[in-house]
Amino acid sequence: MKLSFLGAARQVTGSMYLLELEEDYRILIDCGSDLERSNGQTAPTVTHPGFFPFEASSINLVLLTHAHIDHSGNLPNLYREGYEGQILCTEPTFALTNVLLKDAASLNQKRINDLNASKKQRVKDRQIQMQKDLFLDRQVRESMENVVPIAFNRKFRVADGVDVTFIPAGHLLGAAHILINVVENGERKSICFSGDIGRKNYPLLVDPASIPPVDYLICESTYGNRLHDSQSTPEDVLADVIQRTCIDTPGRLIIPSFSVGRTQSLLYTLNRLYTERNFPPIRVFSDSPMAFESSKIYTQYVRMLNQEAKVFFEDNEALFDFENFQFLESSQASKAVSNYNEPCIIISSSGMVQGGRVEYHVAENISNPYATILIIGYCAEGTLGWRLLNGQQTLSIKGKDHQVRANIEKIDVFSGHGDRNDLVSFVSMQSPETLKSVFLVHGEYESMESFRDTLAEAGYPQVVIPKKGESFEL
Repeated sequence: MKLSFLGAARQVTGSMYLLELEEDYRILIDCGSDLERSNGQTAPTVTHPGFFPFEASSINLVLLTHAHIDHSGNLPNLYREGYEGQILCTEPTFALTNVLLKDAASLNQKRINDLNASKKQRVKDRQIQMQKDLFLDRQVRESMENVVPIAFNRKFRVADGVDVTFIPAGHLLGAAHILINVVENGERKSICFSGDIGRKNYPLLVDPASIPPVDYLICESTYGNRLHDSQSTPEDVLADVIQRTCIDTPGRLIIPSFSVGRTQSLLYTLNRLYTERNFPPIRVFSDSPMAFESSKIYTQYVRMLNQEAKVFFEDNEALFDFENFQFLESSQASKAVSNYNEPCIIISSSGMVQGGRVEYHVAENISNPYATILIIGYCAEGTLGWRLLNGQQTLSIKGKDHQVRANIEKIDVFSGHGDRNDLVSFVSMQSPETLKSVFLVHGEYESMESFRDTLAEAGYPQVVIPKKGESFEL
C-alpha cells in the first residue's frame, strides 16, 4: 500500500492523507482546510484541473478524525469535485462538523455577495475564481447526507481485508485515533492516524485511549518541542486571572476563543468556579452563535464526556448555564455589551483574534488600561492574536488604528493538544523493535525536528518528516 501526505506536512493545518491499497481502493483520511500562509513548500503536482491533487471521483472512502475545520473543511469541495462515497466518523464529530461547515458556507456566501456588489473588473475576476474555490450550503448538505456514524472501539469492515476502528483521542468531543488493518497478499499490516492527541484531565473530555501495536504510526506534533506552561488545574489558573482582572481591579476580561471545543471548556470551568468556589457572580457573555450550537451538542452527548463532567451534570442539571451567564445571539446584542459598565467576562470567537465578533470587542477595549485580553491558544503568524502576543503597540482593526493600552496575557491550560510528554507517551505505546515507521505531521517544522530528536533518544530512530505531496510504500 502507498501513503501520500497531501496536507499538514511540515505545517500545522490542512490535514489530508491518501492511503492507496491494492485493487485501486483509496481511503482519504481527513480533508482539512489549509489555514496558514504558504510556507515555501513545493505543492504536490496537479495532473488534472481540479481542486485536489487527485481525482475526487477516484476516492472510495473518507475517514474523519474530528470536526475541526483544519481536518474537515474541504469535505464539501470533495463532493463538488465528484466524490460519491461515504464519510465515516463518530456521532459527535458528525454533529460538530455539520455546525462548522454550515458556518463556513455562510461566510463563503457573504464573501461572494460582497464581491458581486463591486463594479471593478479585477474584483469580478476574483469573484469568479472564488466561486470555483468556495463551497456553499448545498455542498455541505451533500457531504453530511453521506456521513455514516461509527461507534468508538468497534471494528468496522469497509472492504475485503480492510477494517477500521475509531479510538478515543481526547482533544475534542468525538475526536478519534483511527486504526486501519489491511490484509494484502496474505500479509497483515496495521496503520494508525493519531488525529489530534488530547491531554489528560482536560475539562469535559475523556483522556486519550491506548492504541494497540501497529506497523506504522502517523503522529501529530503540534507541541513536539515544548511542554505546557502551567501544571495547575484549569480552575486554579482561570480563578487567578479573574481574581486579578475583574475582582481585585474591577475591569473587563476579553477571552478570544474557538467556538467549538475551547469555549465549552471555558464555560464549564467558569460554571464550576461559580458553583463550587462561590466566586462573585461576575457577568459572563458568550458571543458566538456557533458556540451556542456546539454547547447544545456537548449536552446532547454528555454520556461521552469524562466521569467528572457527567457527575457535575447530574448534580447541577447543566454544564454551561449558571448565574449571570448570557449567550449573545444577535449582532445588536453583541455590540450592546460595550455599554455594560460593570466588571465582566466576554468570550468570543475566533481564538486567533482574526475574523468573527471578537475583533469588535478587542477594538472597543484595546485602549482601555482596565481591560485584559487573555489569549488561551495558538495564534498563527500574522493574526491579530499573534501581533498582540508579540507586543505590537499599535494595531489596525478593520482599517482603524488603535493604541494597545490593555493588558495582554496568555495561558495554555485550555489548549486541547497534548504536549511533548503526552506525544512521547502516545508513541511509547509501540515497541521500538516492531514499529516500522513514525511519520510526523501537523506541526511546525522546528517542532517536528525537535520531536524527532526526542523520539530518537527514547529509542525510536525510525522517524520520518514527510514533505507535502511525498509518498511512501508501506
